[in-house]
Amino acid sequence: MARVKRGVRAHQRHKKILKLARGYRGRKSKLFKMAKQQVVKSMAYSFIHRKQRRRDFRRLWIARINAASRMNDISYSRLMYGLKQAGVFVNRKMLADLAINDPGAFTSLCDLAKGKLNEGPAVQANA
Repeated sequence: MARVKRGVRAHQRHKKILKLARGYRGRKSKLFKMAKQQVVKSMAYSFIHRKQRRRDFRRLWIARINAASRMNDISYSRLMYGLKQAGVFVNRKMLADLAINDPGAFTSLCDLAKGKLNEGPAVQANA
């Protein structure tokens, strides 16, 4: 039986991990075992933080909408409830963008929400 020299695939795997570990400090970018541990940890962090970034942006948008709505004499929760009653379905990202870049349009949305809140709930007569 012919002799088989091994190691080609192992070298490929090691190179792949070390390439991912470029930019890490010290032995984490040089030694395979430490690089592999850090790459696994980094991948876990990136998965977690992709979800966290969405939460952070939602918090930012809500803070911006709240600040702009209070300048129009309505709280954030009342604004969102009023818009829902009015049948206006605009997501928070777009509302925050309107609050910053087009205050006039945001003011008109606030007025619409206030108008719907002042109407009160629809009263049904028992017949």
